[in-house]
Amino acid sequence: MKYIDLHVHSNESDGTYTPSELVDYAIEKGLAAFALTDHDTTKGLAEAIRASRGKPVEVIPGIEFSTEYEGRDIHIVGLDFDYEDQEFQSQLKRFRDSRDLRNEKMIRKLNEAGIKLTWEDMEKRFGEAVWTRAHFARYMLDEGYIRDMSEAFERYIGDGCTCYVPREKVTPHQAVRLVRRAGGIPVLAHPLQYHLQPEKLKELVCELKKSGLLGLEAVYSTHRGYEEDEMRRLARISGLCISGGSDFHGSNKPAIDLGCGRGNLKIPYEILKQLRAARDNDSLR
Repeated sequence: MKYIDLHVHSNESDGTYTPSELVDYAIEKGLAAFALTDHDTTKGLAEAIRASRGKPVEVIPGIEFSTEYEGRDIHIVGLDFDYEDQEFQSQLKRFRDSRDLRNEKMIRKLNEAGIKLTWEDMEKRFGEAVWTRAHFARYMLDEGYIRDMSEAFERYIGDGCTCYVPREKVTPHQAVRLVRRAGGIPVLAHPLQYHLQPEKLKELVCELKKSGLLGLEAVYSTHRGYEEDEMRRLARISGLCISGGSDFHGSNKPAIDLGCGRGNLKIPYEILKQLRAARDNDSLR
């Protein structure tokens, strides 16, 4: 059986592997395909697709949008879309601009808290990657301000902490529609991480389905067996396909490996085929 991974990050956002390195590692892991789903950017896709030519692995264009729903951070993964679509890239630039403004404010707050850090320091360390809070945590760890990555979130940049800065976010409905307009497959990522009550999660899923949601990430690295069963059931009663991914970040999440998550994740290629069939047969396309 052929296996895949539909949730993977490179160093163009908060992963540690380059897009080309991910291609080689996916081959080493025996994957038939993987989706590069960096946060709010498609910058690594051309490199990954180019690196995969003539090799036994398929690179699926992807992205992970950070959106907001009733004060909660909700992530929408987009799969198999036209990442060169002009409207899509125009909207994406607007999202990135709001992230840059947030990062400027966060740098100021960190300085006020005694963390010596400038925009130039971040550029030297991380280049033109889309910076997330994980990048700030990595910088603080490398510079000796914290003992581990989690301390950065607990003391400085986690939700509600002194250096936390919210940013303008799109709604999950907007992200779903944007992916659909670019011919792609929108998926609600890691649904149990939002800690919604079951009925509230079901309500969100049903709302997003009306906007064009096609999949639910039921197979995920942190899901226990009964939790995966619950998400498969929610997908079934909501008329959605299931999706699956490790959420691989390289050394930024060392316990999670490409393709197999924490060791027992298996995502058959058939899941991708079902998602594509749902997209191709859906009346909203």
